[in-house]
Amino acid sequence: MARRVTPHPTDMELRILRILWESGPATLGKVHAELSRPARGGRRGVAKTTVATMLGVMLNKKLVRRRNAAEGYLWTAAVDRRGAAKGIVAKLLDYIFEGSASRMVNHLVEEGKISRRELAEIARRRKEQSKRRKRTTK
Repeated sequence: MARRVTPHPTDMELRILRILWESGPATLGKVHAELSRPARGGRRGVAKTTVATMLGVMLNKKLVRRRNAAEGYLWTAAVDRRGAAKGIVAKLLDYIFEGSASRMVNHLVEEGKISRRELAEIARRRKEQSKRRKRTTK
């Protein structure tokens, strides 16, 4: 049975998007070379044809764009980091934490992924944003 296509980027698609976010427009060859670098998490070799297939799937999902160039297609990210994160976080929040942001944040604290100092900084920023919004609506 074929795997259901999700609008959210898979792990490999996120790796490709990260390359495009950092480098800007890139050819298939450049994306392949970057994915194959050990520093990129290239745990095992990825065939160039696999990368080409992935880019085609991502084009259908509207995650990337392509345009003709002298050296073949130039690929660019069609979504920014924030847009990609928004869908993934919403799905995580719904499926794992039953829609509770506080349960998700508590999990991050318990797992050591966010410190209490970072939480205090986030709260301070949110308070400042709230004050600014109140001033602009008056």
